[in-house]
This record gives sequence, structure tokens and C-alpha cells, in this order.
Amino acid sequence: MRFFISLLVDGVLAGPVYALIALAFVVVYKTSRMINFSLGEWAMLGSRLVATGLHGLGLGLAGAIGLACAATVAGALVFNRLVLRQLVGRPLIAVIMVTLGLGMLMRGAASLALRGIPGAIPLPFPPDPFIAWGVLIPAEKLVAAATAAVCVAFVSWFFRSSRTGLALRAIADDPQTAMAAGINVHRHFSIAWAMMAAISVLAGTLWAFVAGSGFGVVLVGLKVFPIVIIGGLDSILGTIVGAFVIGVLESLTAGYLDPLVGGGFSSVTSYLVLIAMLFVRPYGMFGRPDVERI
Repeated sequence: MRFFISLLVDGVLAGPVYALIALAFVVVYKTSRMINFSLGEWAMLGSRLVATGLHGLGLGLAGAIGLACAATVAGALVFNRLVLRQLVGRPLIAVIMVTLGLGMLMRGAASLALRGIPGAIPLPFPPDPFIAWGVLIPAEKLVAAATAAVCVAFVSWFFRSSRTGLALRAIADDPQTAMAAGINVHRHFSIAWAMMAAISVLAGTLWAFVAGSGFGVVLVGLKVFPIVIIGGLDSILGTIVGAFVIGVLESLTAGYLDPLVGGGFSSVTSYLVLIAMLFVRPYGMFGRPDVERI
């Protein structure tokens, strides 16, 4: 029973971090219906820039995160202005190929420009584990989960209650009507990509706390798609629920099934659930089916 509780706690703590990573995807998709396949590279770049600020420039953690956010937000705004604006009205495959190409460019450029920089991002306090109900909880996982939960709550509030969030939701529902109401669509697309970049920095940093930094952070982007499709591509609530579902399933599978099959099954569990969801409810648990008048 204690083993089960330990796995359950581990999965629940992974949920907020997964949710934060997935929100970086949903922020862009919810606003512009663009699918960003370079999300893992944005998280990788963010964590590498934080590590550069810490080890290369001697900044504190807050200063390093601020520097990384400024750099990635600037890069996202430039990419949106010079590339994505030219793709408005083009087929979806064009945007997908552009983001895939951007991801490859970011991986190559980061490996050259930031080589030799240690990838580790240490916690700003002694990482002594906590004990609850007889279960040992690593400090880095607890800190990452708590920080991610606060960020997720803020992003949810921003979309639900702020004036800019309302404008972003209006653009997602009907861009033409939003433009007619005086909303600057291009400006708000830029805001969405800037938010994606800042969230990616935080998500990459928290992932580095839990699983280590370096170019392996790119793989975290692959965890996004099962989460957002299971929860609903355009639903923030669905993204949060889907993140907790995947976190718990992966943890339980790693604890019970991986030892039986020789390991590795936990990494494909989320995709098996994804396939099942596509058969049963293609638009996700909380997503809305597209309805077109013909």
C-alpha cells in the first residue's frame, strides 16, 4: 500500500509540471489555432539560458530566469513578426513545417552557442526530502509542483478574467468578429507567443529541477500532445486534468508494469491512452467539437 501511495504522490506531483508545459502549447493554439511543434526546443532553450545565467554570468536564479525570459520572449516576437505573419491564411501544414524547422534550428544553434555550459540548475536551498504519511517526497519535485501549480493558476486566471485574456478568447472564437470589434489580432498573436516563450522558460527550469537539464529537455515537448488531446486542445481545464491523468498513469505504469516487461512501457502509456481517446472522443474530455454551418 505504501508503494502505491508513493507512486500516486509522484504522479500527482508531476501533474502541475506537465500542465504548465502543456499550457505553453494551448496558449498559442487557443488564440491562433497554430500547432507549435517546436515547444520542446523552446523549453530546452529556456533551461539552457537559465543555466547560462547561473554558471556563465554568475546571476542568481531569479536574475537568470529573468534574462532567459527576456531573450526567449524577444525571439518569439521576432519569429512571430517575420515568419508567422506571412503564414496567415496558409494551409496548416505550412505552419507545422515552419515550427519543425524552427525546432531543428534552435537545437543546432543552442548546441553550438551554449556548449561547455553546465546544464544543472540547482535548487536555491538545501534539497532535503520531506516525509508525509511515511512516503519520502523529494524536495525538488515538491517545489517544482508547487511553483507550476501557481503558474497554471495565474495563466487560467489571465485567460478567464483579464481584458487581454478576454480578447484572446474572442480571437479564438471568431477572428473576423474580433477584428470588427476593434481588437488588434496581430498584436494579440504576439502576446500569445510571448506568453508561450515565458511559460516555456519556467517549464524548462522546473523540469531541470526534477529530471535534469541539458538538451534532453527537448523530449518533454513530446509529452504535450497526449495531454492536450486527451484534455481538449482548446480547454485549459482539460489540459490540467489531462496532465494529472498522464502523470499518475505514467507513475503507476513505471512502478508496476515496467519491472514486468523490462522497462519502457511507461513512456508509451500516454500514447495508448491518446489513441483510445481519439476513437471515443476525438476532441478530448473538455474540448469542443468544431461545428460549421453549411
